[in-house]
Amino acid sequence: MNSWRRLSSIRVPSRSYSLLPQGAQSYIGGKWTAAESGNFFDVVNPYDNTVVDRVANCTFKDAEKAVQSALEGFEKWAYSYTAKQRGAILHKWFEILLQRETELATLLTKEQGKPLAEARGEIQYSAAYFDWYAGEARRVYGQVVPSAVHNRLHLHTREPIGVVALISPWNFPTAMIARKAAAALSVGCSAVVKPAEDTPLSALALAQTAEEAGVPAGVFNVITADRTNTAEISKFLCESEDVSAISFTGSTPVGKLLLSQSASTVKRVCLELGGNAPLIVFDDADLDIAVNGTMATKFRCSGQTCVSANRIFVHEKVHDQYVSKLASAMKEKLVLGNGMDPKTTQGPLVNERAVNKCELLLSDALGKGSELICGGKRGEHGTSYEPTLITNVQSNTNIANTEIFGPIAPIQKFRDNDEVLQAANNCRVGLAGYIFGRDPSRLQKVARRLEVGMVGVNEGLISCAEAAFGGVKESGIGREGGAQGVDEFTNWKYICTQY
Repeated sequence: MNSWRRLSSIRVPSRSYSLLPQGAQSYIGGKWTAAESGNFFDVVNPYDNTVVDRVANCTFKDAEKAVQSALEGFEKWAYSYTAKQRGAILHKWFEILLQRETELATLLTKEQGKPLAEARGEIQYSAAYFDWYAGEARRVYGQVVPSAVHNRLHLHTREPIGVVALISPWNFPTAMIARKAAAALSVGCSAVVKPAEDTPLSALALAQTAEEAGVPAGVFNVITADRTNTAEISKFLCESEDVSAISFTGSTPVGKLLLSQSASTVKRVCLELGGNAPLIVFDDADLDIAVNGTMATKFRCSGQTCVSANRIFVHEKVHDQYVSKLASAMKEKLVLGNGMDPKTTQGPLVNERAVNKCELLLSDALGKGSELICGGKRGEHGTSYEPTLITNVQSNTNIANTEIFGPIAPIQKFRDNDEVLQAANNCRVGLAGYIFGRDPSRLQKVARRLEVGMVGVNEGLISCAEAAFGGVKESGIGREGGAQGVDEFTNWKYICTQY
């Protein structure tokens, strides 16, 4: 694999980083390729602001090459490889990720900041998608449709859509690519991956493991770029007639922009966008289970997940007890620090903008009567921010109406079931929701009526390879994962044969 045989060549040295001889290059057509401009940009560790590496700063010219490479790769992958052969390669990819878990997780922590234990979990989670779709590749079934007349055969087949562009976020830099790529490649599509500018190294490591697994040249391509060049690359991918689908995970405003840019070519668009998840604790809830579920969904990745609980509604009868238990759990279990320290359970936020957002939201809430229970300050290093708990949050605060993307748990008190359901649904996004209680009738009613795409009932961690992930309203279009995940990357074809 040329000079990139070992993952260590993605460069995770123990020293501070500077410009290395060639820098980390993009991966196009099975080759490590420098940007046409020859430019690089820095990847920075958010905990200590050291430069992890320098990577190729591609432009739309490099994106054009990647798309052309993907077109060539698609013809071979879709029509020369059987579903069984594609599945075998995906399963090999799964095995390699597990074998290289430590190296991949270390790299992920260095560029993203999350605790190493969480990074290991992300690699395992990512691998699960390759394992799942290795099997699903052989279960993409068509239909035989009975004809109304004699001597005709009606078939419905599912065909790979073509070249897909996968635009991924920084909070799960390996998993979000894996979830998309595993489904797309399983049905015969080829991919051009554009990772977030904050975390491109994990995507490049995926490219390396893809080649080691036997993914043919051109089928999996990765182009890296800074924030400025990302805008022109994304626009090109959306408007290119050679790209058949866009799959994007990120903010709702950017998703809307990509959707509008894709309109000129009427291409398939799959969007997994922002969430503002409600979490409801009813008066009959097991509070230990509710607190554990809150901790899991609120503080994973330092609150920087699209399914993080942002609006926590607690029944007035159990409010004080729940808050006391949650505050104790936060103080006991949440340790802010360097993700490479085994004691750390909360890493830094991704950048200074994220810290500023938390500070503004907290200031507004406290200014409108909220009470600070714990946290509420910056950490000592980089973009660290203390896990924070506030109560008496009013509906007119910004934090009650904004996706936080940070480690702040805002508590609102409620009295009436219909009232809390209305409040939970009073939102233009609807990705995930969580409910805690014992009454099966009430839990079923609320689960059905919550205007979200996914519901955790007495559970705070709900995502897995076997289940469909996605939202409603302005939280996106389409689903990822599960049997439904291949729908975004296939077209139904009707074949009518007279005999």
